[in-house]
Amino acid sequence: MHRVGHLLRYTICFIRCGDNVLMLNRNRAPNMGLWNGVGGKLEPTETPLDGVLREVYEETGLHLEKADFSGIVTWNNSGAERAGMYAFMSEVEPPTPWLGVTQTREGLLEWKPIDWVLHPDNHGVPAHVSRFLTQMLRDQSCYEHKCEFEGTRLAGYTIVPLAEEFYREHQLLAVSARALR
Repeated sequence: MHRVGHLLRYTICFIRCGDNVLMLNRNRAPNMGLWNGVGGKLEPTETPLDGVLREVYEETGLHLEKADFSGIVTWNNSGAERAGMYAFMSEVEPPTPWLGVTQTREGLLEWKPIDWVLHPDNHGVPAHVSRFLTQMLRDQSCYEHKCEFEGTRLAGYTIVPLAEEFYREHQLLAVSARALR
């Protein structure tokens, strides 16, 4: 089992509605112009769950009742210091709050078919998203998804199970029931 010893600074959430997932085409870096989940930087006093729920509300206007911890995604770029984010999944029931594309201050929001998001020829989604999201949708266990980049090209991807101590250290016990099944 793998144990991450540092606090991660970011969160991401993938919100499902049936066979669709809510995606944000970002106005700003990182991943400007690409479709991604919603999330952002944690505030110093927030738990990862509090942070992701706040970010989802700020970026989408959706007030989620819960989000399931789904693992972490870490990356480095050409030897730079490793960074990462806590990943969450949530499900909303139809009817969805909007149809089509919605402009927000963060970018464009749109419900996209999961098959479209995960398609290997889709270059409109960051390369690592299809890797870790495929695993998160397929497997209820939580992993560290380790991504190695050379510039913007995904040069390596590995997954490592998270140790139970990780949940205590990162205040995830209340949201880790999915992970500890």
